[in-house]
Amino acid sequence: MNEQRITDYLDSLIDLGIPSVDCIVYHDHELVYRHMNGTVDIDKTKAVAADQRYLMFSMTKVQTMTAVMQLIEQGKLSLDDEVGKYLPAYANLQVQDETGIRDLKEPMRIWHLLSMQSGLDYDLNRPGILRVLKEKGSSATTRELVDAFTESPLLFVPGTHFLYSLSHDVAAAVLEVVSGMSFGEYLKKNIWEPLGMKDTFFAKPENDALERLAQQYIVNEEGKIVPMEQTCNYQLSESYESGGAGLVSCTEDYALLADALACGGVSAEGVRILKPETVEQIKKNLLCDAGLNDIANNMGRKGYGYGCGMQVLMHPEAIGSPAPAGVFGWDGAAGSCIQMDTASRTSFVYTMHVRNCGMAYDTIHPTLRDIIFG
Repeated sequence: MNEQRITDYLDSLIDLGIPSVDCIVYHDHELVYRHMNGTVDIDKTKAVAADQRYLMFSMTKVQTMTAVMQLIEQGKLSLDDEVGKYLPAYANLQVQDETGIRDLKEPMRIWHLLSMQSGLDYDLNRPGILRVLKEKGSSATTRELVDAFTESPLLFVPGTHFLYSLSHDVAAAVLEVVSGMSFGEYLKKNIWEPLGMKDTFFAKPENDALERLAQQYIVNEEGKIVPMEQTCNYQLSESYESGGAGLVSCTEDYALLADALACGGVSAEGVRILKPETVEQIKKNLLCDAGLNDIANNMGRKGYGYGCGMQVLMHPEAIGSPAPAGVFGWDGAAGSCIQMDTASRTSFVYTMHVRNCGMAYDTIHPTLRDIIFG
């Protein structure tokens, strides 16, 4: 790993207009690299801090999948279980195809949720969500909102396509039923406290989420990076805990999770959150052939498969990457990412806070992947 090359590349992003960057690399439980640059306030006078908070958006999914796999490892849940076993609203689903809306004959299963092959979409304005929010307001719970997703038909039969969706929010609701805890309580007890993650929580008013939160930006229609409102639109209500995109955290906290997963599910202190074979299960591609085409063509992830909630580099040669097959992880809507490799026991977490920034996924993440793992 060429540390100077990483630093030069990160600094070049500031020159391109990214307000702030932060990157941490761990190898076999040792922090081997950290570099921060840029500013995190709207006046661009406050330097990024080591404990800077960010809206993690879809990087939340990595924690959700870790939690779900813990339950599977313990035998409390199975990948083949029907979702309707835990959430009765999902026992009688409908699907919409070229002939219209019809009853779904085959059940939606847990692995369909984890692999984004459920038939759900990411429409936050679906009628069921709007109905529950109108009736319940800010008190609408995770379970109430997730159950309401079923008021719209699925877009395809589960297991036949890949579509990025609210699937992991549903997985979080299943976790609540199985564990008997709220999603946040479960994460705190089984991931945050065991790993020493002290600055991770859901983006709720009572959590003082805006304290130390980096200014959020967005790439507008003219291609300019401009400030935007400090909100997480995936936090559907004050009581909702989104398994897909609800967390606030910092680079340092996420790096602890990345290191544990890269080292077979155990922390530097010897605390095990997953077994090595469970981490390897996360990395196994679950997509059908049509799903592989979907993730390659619709999300630009050529050479990748998708396992239990994370992309997995299957064919680095297909994209000319020097990184090894097996690198896995995911990213977030504000441009951050987490990537791990169990073979080399190496991981990195990169954070920024710019929405709608295609360069993050097309260029920044692959470049860091190739420098660090290649």
